Order: sequence, then C-alpha cells, then structure tokens
Amino acid sequence: MTKARLLRLSVVLVSIFMILLIIVYWDNVGTAHFYLHTSFSRPHSPGAIPGITAGEDWEALPDVDEFLAKLLSSSLKQNSSIPRKTEQLLVQGSSKPVVSNLEENVRGYDWSTHNDRNSLDQEKLQIERQRTLREFCANSSFTFPTKERSFDDIPNYELNHLIVDDRHGIIYCYVPKVACTNWKRVMIVLSESLLDQGVPYQNPLDIPREHVHNTSTHLTFNKFWRRYGKFSRHLMKIKLKKYTKFLFVRDPFVRLISAFRSKFELENEEFYRRFAIPMLKLYSNHTNLPTSVSEAFGAGLKVSFSDFIQYLLDPRTEKMAPFNEHWRQVYRLCHPCQIDYDFIGKLETLDEDAAYLLQLLKVDRLLRFPPSYRNRTASSWEDNWFAKIPLAWRQQLYKLYEADFVLFGYPKPENLLKD
Repeated sequence: MTKARLLRLSVVLVSIFMILLIIVYWDNVGTAHFYLHTSFSRPHSPGAIPGITAGEDWEALPDVDEFLAKLLSSSLKQNSSIPRKTEQLLVQGSSKPVVSNLEENVRGYDWSTHNDRNSLDQEKLQIERQRTLREFCANSSFTFPTKERSFDDIPNYELNHLIVDDRHGIIYCYVPKVACTNWKRVMIVLSESLLDQGVPYQNPLDIPREHVHNTSTHLTFNKFWRRYGKFSRHLMKIKLKKYTKFLFVRDPFVRLISAFRSKFELENEEFYRRFAIPMLKLYSNHTNLPTSVSEAFGAGLKVSFSDFIQYLLDPRTEKMAPFNEHWRQVYRLCHPCQIDYDFIGKLETLDEDAAYLLQLLKVDRLLRFPPSYRNRTASSWEDNWFAKIPLAWRQQLYKLYEADFVLFGYPKPENLLKD
C-alpha cells in the first residue's frame, strides 16, 4: 500500500511540475490569444472546451490533448481582457499608400476600384470549392502520392508553409507564386511579428520584401518542435481544430510559367547557381558556364522553358532533392486532404476573395489587402508558352500536377493535351 501511495503521489507531483513548466515555457502569444473567435469558429455546446467538438472527437482525444486543451481553455479566461494593440481603425486619408521598394515600383500595382455589386457570390463559391476538395479527397478512385497518409505522418519539415497568427486565430498556408508575398505581409501586420523602429507595421506595403521572406519572421508549424517538444504535434492539432485555416491557389500550369519567368528570365544569382547551371548542362549541352548570372545573361545563356519542363519531368530531379517550393505541387505544400481548410482563395479572383476573407476574419478594419500586380501572368498565355513543348511532355506534366488541377477545381487543359 505504501508503494502504491508513493507512486500516486509521484504521478501527481510530476503532473503539477509539467503544468508549471508548460505555463512558464509557453510562447507569450501562444496562449494569450489562443481562442480568439473568428467568424469561422465552429459552434460548441455550453461548457464544452472551445476548439474541441463535443461527442466522439472529444472522447477520442488522447490524455495529453485533453490536458493541453483544458490548460489552454483556462488560459483564455485569464487573458480574455488583454487588449490588442492592432485593433486600430485604418487611418483615413489617401487610398494609395506610399510604395518605396524599387521592385514594387517597377512591377506596378492595380489600384482600380472594384464594384461590390459585381463581386462573386463568395459564400456559394466557398461552399463549392470546399465541396470539390473534400469529395476528391474522399474519392478512393482518385489517387496521388501522400493522399492516404494522416496528419501525424507528415514530417515536420513539410509543415514549414503553415504560418500561425495566434493573436487572431489564423493559419495561412502560403503557396509561392500565388500572391504569397502580400499575404505574408498581412500575416506580419496581424501577428505583429515584425517591428519598424519599435512599432509593429500597420501597412503591409511598408514591409520590405527581404523581411517578408525571412523565415525567422514567421511562426510556422515546423518550428513548434523546438518550442514545445513532444507536445508540438498535439498543439498543432488543437490549433487546426480551432483556428481559421486558409490558402490561395492558382491554375497549376500558369503558376509554372510565373515561376519560370521570375526565377529564370530575371537575374537571380541563387536560382542560376542551384538550378540554371545544371539545366543548361543537362538539357542544352553547355559546358564551362559562367559562375555568375550576369555573365551568363551577358553571353546570352539562359534556361529555356523547354529546359525547365525537361527538368520537372526528369526522374533524376527528385532523387536529388524535392521540388523547389516555387514549383512544388500545392498538395505537397499545404496537405489539403489532411487539413480541413475553411477558406480556399484563388489568384484568378484574388481581389474579391481577399476582401471577403478579411471581412470574415473581422480584420478588414485593421488593414487592406495590397492590390494586385498589373502584369500578372495571364491564363491566356498558356497556348503560346506550351506551343513548342512536345505533346508527350505536356501530357506527362499534366499527370505530375493533376492532383492540383482536380482538387482545386481547375479544368483539364484539353487544348494542350491533344494534337
């Protein structure tokens, strides 16, 4: 009996110690605003722990999940009165913020106004997009790599595109070449993760691009392990249940064209050394290539779109390393069959989708989404870009990106896949 009592006492002491440890160690924004409600928040019965569905989901939660959920719920009560510095109205004045970054000035922005009466029926649109995604994720006859694995099976390093804003209860999965620079800017403003002379940024366009894409600027799921150790996966699941999760997608072939244009038609030292040199050697039979991109461009040595497609289709490519994020498939970046996204935006309807999403998140009084580029890659360019690509290659490329076409409701480009 004495040994049993000592054992029970030790378990109680260890539990108390763990609770104190987590409270001390917990990220200072991770609990303070963990359960801020957005318009997407799932309803829960009175007395239920927010973020945990009553019934089977709650019953099935492991003990650690239950413990963490209760701990976070109590933290909400303690922190519900904490004011949020970001809840400030937009300063009235010019509707066109100053753009100081040279690259942004060169690209140019579309500041034209949009008539609300002509906006899409966003609610119905979201229902349709989510229905399409869920139907194909549940369709056993439609398969693609990684579809059947669970969230627990996803390696930590594959969760690096999920950006978390604990202040407003938002998770954004960013997809390169789909307005991700500006959505990252929005997340920085909302989360106050970056300061300008000691003050959080309030205007997304004020944030320099080099800071936007700095990995240290954002709290992402893959960083949870360093912060929370063995509890990290449990915390991810709780946040995924409660937070509003969104992503933006784009026609897969147009996204590839955009990636090629920005990384290989412009002088980019990193992409020249990492990708262009091997492509030029393998697919254009060039040798003794310049070591710098400026020298290569000066000599007229550039990767062709055909080289790029060969690189994507070459089975040796992914044996060396996974696709770069700029042309990696969306289903591999954002795991849409493992994560139940609340909002699916598209670049083709970016302005309407962004405005609607900010309203639903109840942050539209804090900021505006930066306007879209005037020179955005157009879908109508596909025929010209793929005109010199052999039919067999186009068909293989479609198979490579088929899951993105199907899951997100993009029509099969029949004109490119037939003679």
